[in-house]
Amino acid sequence: MNGLRQVEGAAFVKVSRSAIQIALIACFLLHPVGGSAAPYAAMVMDARTGEVLHSRNADTRLHPASLTKMMTLYVVFDAVERGEISLDQKVRISRKAAKEPPSKLGLREGQKVKLRYLIRAAAVRSANDAATALGEAVSGSEAKFARRMNDMATAMGLNKTTFRNAHGLTEQGHLSTARDMTVLGRHLFYDFPDYYNLFSRRSTSAGQKMVRNTNRRLLNAYRGADGIKTGYTRAAGFNLVASAERGGKRVIATVFGGRSVTSRNQRVAELLDMGFSRSPDRVAVRKPRRPALSLPASIVTRSGRVVRSSRPPLRPIAAPADGALIAIAEDISDVLVEVALSDTTIPALAEVAAATNPDNGRTGIGQRPVLRPMVAQGSAQDELEDGRVVLKASGDGERRWSINVGLFKTRGEAERVLLQTALVEIATLDAANRSVVRGPKGWEANFQGLSEDGAALACSRLRARNLPCTPRAPG
Repeated sequence: MNGLRQVEGAAFVKVSRSAIQIALIACFLLHPVGGSAAPYAAMVMDARTGEVLHSRNADTRLHPASLTKMMTLYVVFDAVERGEISLDQKVRISRKAAKEPPSKLGLREGQKVKLRYLIRAAAVRSANDAATALGEAVSGSEAKFARRMNDMATAMGLNKTTFRNAHGLTEQGHLSTARDMTVLGRHLFYDFPDYYNLFSRRSTSAGQKMVRNTNRRLLNAYRGADGIKTGYTRAAGFNLVASAERGGKRVIATVFGGRSVTSRNQRVAELLDMGFSRSPDRVAVRKPRRPALSLPASIVTRSGRVVRSSRPPLRPIAAPADGALIAIAEDISDVLVEVALSDTTIPALAEVAAATNPDNGRTGIGQRPVLRPMVAQGSAQDELEDGRVVLKASGDGERRWSINVGLFKTRGEAERVLLQTALVEIATLDAANRSVVRGPKGWEANFQGLSEDGAALACSRLRARNLPCTPRAPG
């Protein structure tokens, strides 16, 4: 009897091992080791014109994974620009956000974190808890934020994209395409140039800890790469939207369904090479039209007028101390991003800009434009003593508006704040002339040569950063 049991046991073990072997083989065929069975799709685009240089399954609706966070961040940047929320606003972390699965920052329920740190964590670390907290901070709940993401997608022409959450974890109906994600990446580059370079940072501070970029392998390996976003889930595979600039050309390449980080990056590099070889050397840049999204009802009165914060009165503002200098960044673009997302006003930016090589090998649309010269106004004697600078007349009759950013006790303070403001808000103030005007109460710091819409937009963006700004009509 015992021998029979032993024989039966041996046979049972033999059959079980065979079944396991068969199951393992089937599992390997369905889900290759180190890979993904997700469908493949790709697109390559000349970012300067929007011309498609290559596509494969580009309109197939697939799981975007954390590429979703590109839209999350786009909507947050838009909300900051509108003045709905400030970079310094502290966001209370909800239970839902704290319980999001990795990748995550490790936020705790009830913890309060500045919005700027959540932005960094979502963009660089691809943190799911930070993405959910951002959505809740802007719209009150992730569900409402997802509706706003979809409204923005519709306005942008992303007709085959539907968002269900802010982080990109797999959810029924949460789908996009290689084409739509490529278009979204192009909008991020052109619509928010002052934030875009955040995606190229290898590491950054997210408040409670330093975080490393999930895309650092490609950033380090491919010359000219400066973003944008990675994504991975089992259903999506290894996704990536990458942008690179070389010799005045800018190419965006998107891959869905990569088998591994290595193979995905290799394929993206090949697609970028293809894009640079197929795109013309010189072409007129045609920026995408920025989507026009209606303001949320929460910041619109019943009469339909936008609720704006009261304009701060002109008042003397103490110039920042000269003692604290930030470390020289990799290039001037990194300095600009740090200004936009830093905790405090960065002093002595002129010294930082001088110490940083402005000609860092980048050309064309990837290079930051040079700031306009300072314009001094007042008596003729003041102008001669201060460098013989004369006001540059604007050739556009419509660009006769100006904005005032403060009244100061000395001209040096006014010039310092003008320089800092120009670097912080280079997207709207690069074409403006900086002007210091001496009046009976002190020195006024102004930007001149703006259109009415340009002045309103610049002030909206400055107020979102808690900086004073008053638009002034011609005359």
